[in-house]
Amino acid sequence: MARSNATASPPPDDPDVRLMLDFQKGETRAFEALLRRHHRGVLNFTYRLVGRRDIAEELTHEAFIRVYQGASSYTPRSRFRTWLYTIAKNLSLNELRRRQHQAGSLDELLMPEGAGPVKALPDAQVLPPDEQMIRRERIEAIRAAIDTLPENQRLAVVLRRYEQFSYEEIAATLNVTEKAVKSLLSRAKVHLRQRLAPWVEPG
Repeated sequence: MARSNATASPPPDDPDVRLMLDFQKGETRAFEALLRRHHRGVLNFTYRLVGRRDIAEELTHEAFIRVYQGASSYTPRSRFRTWLYTIAKNLSLNELRRRQHQAGSLDELLMPEGAGPVKALPDAQVLPPDEQMIRRERIEAIRAAIDTLPENQRLAVVLRRYEQFSYEEIAATLNVTEKAVKSLLSRAKVHLRQRLAPWVEPG
């Protein structure tokens, strides 16, 4: 796959870049602000890739340690979150390769585009038992389908749908071109549609 020769330029008003530069100057509260702003997002991202909460928490902790340790050499060549999620992505992929098995909980693919995060399983008081069973079966089918996606396709899907990354940001995070990102997402959509055909209502 072709690699990108360009980086996603940070906008001049990116508050995360300003916070990181302030932390670089010794303002510890700036790092605390970054942690508050991004901890949950990075935790969700790593969990969707590795599929275990305890490991996701460890990877998230390690990602922010690397941000902390890298402050002195930080240069805002792209959006801060692109840099942060690249670190989290690399840590997650290294963990997956070490464990040598597929993982990833992407149950939220049941959500419509643009919807907010939902629980992996519905609250018992919200859906009746028969609907809960159908929802669980659908979740398992989606998880199995996602697990069959090639690595970069899965990453592109997670970054686009759940983290709302732009094509430019995904390209920078995966070190590919924007054209390649669109191709990854297109192929992933076709693959998932085929795998999940039994769960799609006839239109």
